[in-house]
Amino acid sequence: MIETLKIIFNRDLNRLKSEIELYNNENDVWKIQEEITNSAGNLCLHLVGNLNTYIGNVFLKTDYVRNRELEFSLKDIPKSDLIQKIEETITVVNDSLDMISEEELKTDFPLLVLEENMSTEFMLIHFTTHLAYHLGQINYHRRLLNQ
Repeated sequence: MIETLKIIFNRDLNRLKSEIELYNNENDVWKIQEEITNSAGNLCLHLVGNLNTYIGNVFLKTDYVRNRELEFSLKDIPKSDLIQKIEETITVVNDSLDMISEEELKTDFPLLVLEENMSTEFMLIHFTTHLAYHLGQINYHRRLLNQ
């Protein structure tokens, strides 16, 4: 299961990096319009914050300090900085997953994230689907603006 999770996280975090790189106009990364209230840049910051908080801090004991409000309010961070944050997150996720045993997957996740305790395995799968969900939003956002 650990190797499968690593494959999925790496695939989708690298896709996230590619999506940010593919924006033709750097300013478009931060555009919102009509009912689209989260820019690709803010969704990217949200994903980085989520993974560093719930995977990096929990398993690597990093000193990452999340400010969820800023994930959605910061603007105009250069694409190169976003890409660097994604690359750092890839390293944190891989190093964290390397520390988890197959047996540990069956134990309760160390933090209460959802409404009730879930296994570590469940939460790691949850984090992959959260990543994929927002990755799809970013892809759609980019294609709408790059027409």
